[in-house]
Amino acid sequence: MNPPDYDYLRKLLKDHSGLDLSSDKQYLLESRLLPLARKSGLSSISDLVQKLRGGSTAITAQVVEAMTTNETFFFRDKVPFDHFRESIMPEMIKARASRKSIRIWCAAGSTGQEPYSLAMCLKEIGAALSGWRVEILATDLSQEVLEKSKSGIYSQFEVQRGLPIQMLVKYFKQVGEIWQINADLRAMIQHRQLNLLHEFSSLGGFDVIFCRNVLIYFDQDTKTSIFNRLAKAIEPDGFMVLGAAETVVGLTEAFKPFADRRGLYRPSGSAGAAARPGAAGVWPKVSAAAGG
Repeated sequence: MNPPDYDYLRKLLKDHSGLDLSSDKQYLLESRLLPLARKSGLSSISDLVQKLRGGSTAITAQVVEAMTTNETFFFRDKVPFDHFRESIMPEMIKARASRKSIRIWCAAGSTGQEPYSLAMCLKEIGAALSGWRVEILATDLSQEVLEKSKSGIYSQFEVQRGLPIQMLVKYFKQVGEIWQINADLRAMIQHRQLNLLHEFSSLGGFDVIFCRNVLIYFDQDTKTSIFNRLAKAIEPDGFMVLGAAETVVGLTEAFKPFADRRGLYRPSGSAGAAARPGAAGVWPKVSAAAGG
């Protein structure tokens, strides 16, 4: 790959997805884009770049899709889900007792393992959420991974990664060599394609935001911008969960970390959400019923 083509692709990916590639990632582009070029009937990445320069929106979307990392698995990293069960939900149940509703946003929902892991946690809470309205919104840049998430269908390999066997038996149905998550859990998740680089205030306000393992690919200014906009989308007493390698320190004053809970943050106070949960009114009410 020649330097001008690489520079063009780096800028295109940053502009369209926020992905900030360093100068030594040519191998990564080649490994992911050469198959796409050949699938499109092109003989080289240079031909692919030429088509991109011609303004092909379809090819642009495919390039972004190919370069987006969608590595995920059920209950990934465990600690965030411990926080959700042991810290976040007990406090939210007390704080939201009068209105009996909670909104959760998985801002990089990928193929669904994270939002479905949260849904299973909510099911396990059982009677404490009886009569509550719980909305889980899963967004992602990639429509392809969202479609997989909607289907709730996973291979044997995928369900073996992080998912306790008792939850597999309780919340999935085996169909041949694949597993599908039960319909009541699928109904708990709403899906929407979303680019975090774009405005997302129309989503309304949230009590809990999971934004894990996506901002690590962005540059500092982009991270700061997204954090400050997330602060406007979260309730003043809400919770934000980041990935193990992510932090707000040195990037924004809008969130403060919990000293003893890695990856868990709260709004600092001055930048709390102006919108209230459910303000956008664009999704149906979804109940987290007790039991399995």
